[in-house]
Amino acid sequence: MKTALVTHPEGLLHQTPAKVHEQVGRLDFVLRAIDDLPLARHSAPLAARDVIETLHDPAYVDHVLGSIPEQGFAFLDSDTDDETSLSPTSLNAVLRAVGGAARAVDLVLSGQAPNAFVAMRPPGHHALRDRAMGFCFFGNVALAARHAMERHGLRRVAIVDFDVHHGNGTQALLWDEPRALVVTSQQMPLWPGTGTPEERGAHDNVVNIPLLPGTGGAEMRALYAEQVFPRLRAFDPELILISAGFDCHRDDPLAELNWREADYDWLTRNLCAIANSTCAGRVVSVLEGGYDLPALASSARAHVEALIRAHAD
Repeated sequence: MKTALVTHPEGLLHQTPAKVHEQVGRLDFVLRAIDDLPLARHSAPLAARDVIETLHDPAYVDHVLGSIPEQGFAFLDSDTDDETSLSPTSLNAVLRAVGGAARAVDLVLSGQAPNAFVAMRPPGHHALRDRAMGFCFFGNVALAARHAMERHGLRRVAIVDFDVHHGNGTQALLWDEPRALVVTSQQMPLWPGTGTPEERGAHDNVVNIPLLPGTGGAEMRALYAEQVFPRLRAFDPELILISAGFDCHRDDPLAELNWREADYDWLTRNLCAIANSTCAGRVVSVLEGGYDLPALASSARAHVEALIRAHAD
C-alpha cells in the first residue's frame, strides 16, 4: 500500500487579499513538490455540516457558510488586520479542508492506506468554537480527531502540532476531551500569545513546548526527545494526527526559528516510529502553515518522503 495523498483542486480556489501570506500559491507549491512521489491520490470530499458541528457552534457555522461574498472579500477576523477572509469561491475549499482530514482518517483506520497526508487549504488549527482566526475557519485536525472517536470508536487519539504558531484552536476545541492528547510546540513570544506550559487541559491532556526565537533543529530535537516522545508512548495512541506547519523553517517570514528540511524529516521519522510501535503506523498529517514558498515546498516534500519510508522500511 502507498501513503495516501488527500487533496482537491478546489483548495486552490480559496482566494485571499494580495497582502495576506496565506495564498493560493502555498498549495500549488506543495502539490508540485510532491507530484512525482509514489502516493495513492484521493479526492477530499465536502464535509457534512453535522461533522463540523461536533466541535463548532451551529450559529457560528451558519455565520461562516452564510458569509461567502458575491464579489471581493468577507472579513471574519478583525483582530488580525483582516487576514481571515472568504472569497466567492471559498466555500467548497473550506468544506473540503474538513472533509479531506476526515477522509484521510477513514482511509487509514480502514486499512486502505498505511498513513496519509492532507494537502488542502485553508488551514484550521487557530479556529475556535465560535470564531475564525489566523486564516482558519474550522478546526480541521480537531474535527478529524473527533471523527476518529465518534465514527471509528477510538479512545486515544494523539495530535502533534509543530507549526511555529500555537494551535490555540485545536487546544481549545479539545481542552475537555479526555480521549485526546494535544501536544504542540511553538515559538514564544509570538502570535497568538497562548501555549504556555501551564496550559494543560481539563484532563492533563495538553502539552505545550514553547520555543525561544532562534531555536534550531538541535534544540528542537532534544526537547522532543525529552518531553514529547515519552508522553506519546505513555499515552499509547490508537492514531496520531499531525498539524504539519512548515513555518519553523529559517526562511519563513512570519517567525524566527531556524529549522531546516532535515529537521522535518527527523521529526516525522520519529513520530512514525512511535506510531509503528503503538498503533500499527497509523498517522494522518494535515497541512497547516508555511509562508516562504520554496521552503514550504522542500519541507513538505521531506515530510511526505518520511511518511512514505515509514511503511516501506
